[in-house]
Amino acid sequence: MHEPQIIRTPSGEEMVLISRAEYDALVAAARTEDEEDAAIYDARKAALVADPTGLLPQPVGEAILKGDSLLRALRRWRAVTRSQLAARAGVGLGAISDIENRQRTGAPDILGRLARALDVPPAWLEAPATPAA
Repeated sequence: MHEPQIIRTPSGEEMVLISRAEYDALVAAARTEDEEDAAIYDARKAALVADPTGLLPQPVGEAILKGDSLLRALRRWRAVTRSQLAARAGVGLGAISDIENRQRTGAPDILGRLARALDVPPAWLEAPATPAA
């Protein structure tokens, strides 16, 4: 790959000049990435149609996007304190704190008890499947 040439317009805008081959390679890579993203989206959407319990409530999704862990987002959505959740699920407060702070993932039996205590489908707290590369 050749070094791109930078051209500055009279108004100060910088433009990049690359070879046609480099441009075509970038376009092809972007097209492939877009097609892969669309395929992942379609597969996930089909999975949600097949099993709508996988769909998180909007406030939970928004909290996750802002940085909350899934458990913290669900707990806050249900308006439950850590202490209340620990008592309802029979799980130690430290374990809940560790899971919420992403210091550990939680054993399946603990996640199941937390899901029941929060009245959410257990699948919501299971580790998500990693898409194939």
